[in-house]
Amino acid sequence: MVSKLAKWVDDAEPGCARAVAGELFLTFLFIFTSAGAAVAAGPFSFCFPPLCSSPPPSSKTHFTYHTERTKVAGDSMTGVVACALVNTLSVSTIVSAGTHISGAHLNPAVTLSMAAGGRIGLFRAALYVGAQLLASSLACLLLSFLSAGVATPVHVLAPGVGSFQGVGMEIVLTFSLLFTIYAIMVEPAKDFPVGLGPLLIGLLVGANTVVGGPFTGASMNPARSFGPALVTWNWASHWVYWAGPIIGGLLAGFMYERFLVVRPTYDALPCLAEVF
Repeated sequence: MVSKLAKWVDDAEPGCARAVAGELFLTFLFIFTSAGAAVAAGPFSFCFPPLCSSPPPSSKTHFTYHTERTKVAGDSMTGVVACALVNTLSVSTIVSAGTHISGAHLNPAVTLSMAAGGRIGLFRAALYVGAQLLASSLACLLLSFLSAGVATPVHVLAPGVGSFQGVGMEIVLTFSLLFTIYAIMVEPAKDFPVGLGPLLIGLLVGANTVVGGPFTGASMNPARSFGPALVTWNWASHWVYWAGPIIGGLLAGFMYERFLVVRPTYDALPCLAEVF
């Protein structure tokens, strides 16, 4: 059955079945690693529950209030930085390993941006997105089993961050990610060092995780948010993690393709050696 389906896909678009299988496997590895880091670090404390109200008037409890606030904030940022480091390493390695197989999108926002720019066919893009969501679900199910039922942290908005603020944050973070992908992977400079692109993308993902983690979780990837939400059945503000990354990705692709990509407007003249 699987072989017949693969043959049908390859008949529709040669080489597509291998690429989709690669995208499934690569996304599974990335989501398992990224979500596993979140499980190991524990749920992030984006707000300090006993500290959200005004501190009590007593000077002693006032000191305790700020001490506890600093401690919780430090613990939270330690977890964010740890996850950022894991994301940096996993993205760099997996993109390096899988670029020649499927392009190593790992992310529906990347796939849809490439499809909108004509870099990938709509048929293949639909299969990629399906594979990415399936991979995320399987990775989080396996992670839940292997971690003895420890709940996988779900991307949620921090207290005080509204839905549209969350969408705005995800738009900016994903825009920077896709802009970088276009600049160093899709249309690299002629003298750009081979193999450096995945490392730079990983570094940007890590930086964005530190910046956006305390506010939205810095998803930048609908598949990364989908698996944990499905496994825990927690869909609170889930639409934010589709709308923001997809809009940011489409904007980055449009801006780069429309204004920045270098397109030759004339045929290069032959050199003298070729003429004589």
